[in-house]
Amino acid sequence: MLPFALPHFHSPWALWLLLLVPLLAWDAARREGKRRASIRFPATAGLRQLPATWSQKLRHVLIVLRLTAVTLLILALARPQSSESLEEMNALGIDIALVLDVSTSMKTMDFRPRNRLTVAKQVLEDFVMGRKHDRISLVVFSGRSYTQCPPTLDYDVLVQLLRQVDFGRVEDGTAIGTAILNGTNRLRGAGAKSKVMILLTDGVNNAGEVSPLTAARAAKALGIKIYTVGVGKDGDQPLEVDDPMFGKRVVMVPTQIDEPMMRDIAALTGGRYFRAQNPKALAAIYASIDKLERTEIKTSTHTRYGELFMKLAWAALLLLLAEIVLAQTRFRKAP
Repeated sequence: MLPFALPHFHSPWALWLLLLVPLLAWDAARREGKRRASIRFPATAGLRQLPATWSQKLRHVLIVLRLTAVTLLILALARPQSSESLEEMNALGIDIALVLDVSTSMKTMDFRPRNRLTVAKQVLEDFVMGRKHDRISLVVFSGRSYTQCPPTLDYDVLVQLLRQVDFGRVEDGTAIGTAILNGTNRLRGAGAKSKVMILLTDGVNNAGEVSPLTAARAAKALGIKIYTVGVGKDGDQPLEVDDPMFGKRVVMVPTQIDEPMMRDIAALTGGRYFRAQNPKALAAIYASIDKLERTEIKTSTHTRYGELFMKLAWAALLLLLAEIVLAQTRFRKAP
C-alpha cells in the first residue's frame, strides 16, 4: 500500500509528450558540443590553466531549467487531479426489545456454577455489545413487568442497567403475557423497518391479566417478530431458597416450561422457539438470532477531484522566467 495517493490525470494522453523531453535534451547537448567561441585567440594553452568559474561549472543550468519547465507544462496539460473518496453509510437499524424473566425459578443452579439469571445476563450483555446501529430496550418481569432500560443506542448505559437486574424488585410469578405487552409498547413507536422481541423465560405463565397469545397477537398486529427462548434442564434441578426457619438451603424443583405456548408465540409472529439446557447452548442461541436479525447497511461512495494543473503551470512559468533572467545576466554570452 502506497503511503500517498497517486494523482488522477484527466487527460492522460498528454503524458505521451514526455517522450519529447529526452529528445530535447539530446538536441541541446548536440548543439552545445558544436558551439564555438566567437573570439579567436592565437593560443589557448594559457587559458586552460585558469580555474573554472561558477558560470562555467553551471553552464548547463539554463538547459535544465528549460527542460524542467517543459516537463511541468506537459504534466499540467494532462490535468492532474487529487482525489478524495467520500463514503456515505446509511444504516437501517433494527429495534430490539430484550425481555428477561427474573422470577425466583431463575435462581435454579442447573447452569453451574452460576444460576440461570446470571448466565442469561452475561449472554445478553455479549449480544448487546455485538450490535451496531440498533436501538435496544430491556424489559424484565416476574409477577409484574417493568422497563429496566428504554430504547437506546447507548449500549454502555444499557449494559450497566442490565448488570443491576436482580431478584425481588416486584412480586414473584411469571407474567409472560404482561411482559410481551410491555415489550410491544417499547417497540410500538419505533421507526425502524424491523422490530424484534427476544423473550427469555424458564417457566409457565401464572400471573398477569393478559394471556401470552393475546399479547402475541397485539405484537403481530404491529409487525413485531418474537423469538422465544426457554432455559433450564429437564427434570428436578437444584434451587437455592431462603427458608425463614433454616436459612438458605438448596431444594430440588422440577423444570416447567410451557413449550407448546412458546412455540405458538414464535410461530404466530414469524419468529422461532429455542431451548437452552446449558450456558453454551444459550450463547449459541443468541448468536443465531444475532445472525438472523442483522442491520441492513447501504453504502455509497463519491469521489471529489481537485485540480492541480495550475500549480504546475505556475512552477513552469517561474522556471522559464528564471532561465530568461539568468540568460541575460549571469550566463549572458559575448557576441
